[in-house]
Amino acid sequence: MSGPIMSRRGERHGGFRRRRWQPMSEINVTPFVDVMLVLLIVFMVTAPLLTVGVPVDLPKVSARAVTDSGEPLELTVNAEGSVYLQETPVELDALVPRLIAITENDFEARVHVRGDQSVSYGTVMQVMGRLNQAGFSRVALIVDRPETQAR
Repeated sequence: MSGPIMSRRGERHGGFRRRRWQPMSEINVTPFVDVMLVLLIVFMVTAPLLTVGVPVDLPKVSARAVTDSGEPLELTVNAEGSVYLQETPVELDALVPRLIAITENDFEARVHVRGDQSVSYGTVMQVMGRLNQAGFSRVALIVDRPETQAR
């Protein structure tokens, strides 16, 4: 058995009509959705890695977590004793004027100090002393929680 026969003009022969080829007017969104899901997963994995710019080995301490909203200023003292404001290296003498300029004389601004556990206690205390002398009252030390309480 054979199918219907079509003439050049697209006329019917045998009870069926053959449609001419037409371009598809719908957009195929499946590849777009696939790419977007892959990008979403990549950003979800890399976002936590981008929060800390200066690598330090924080000491592990059992302490209550700070539950304060807003973005604090972050000071970091790395293993070599260098001081960083956010991710920018800063000299100890220039630290307070830069903090005052950034906070616009808001001495109630939150400041988090991260100190590598191998750096000397005196180096971290010099940074804390400068902050205290300048009048910053909301200063917190950042530590890691022990593995047993990290839940």
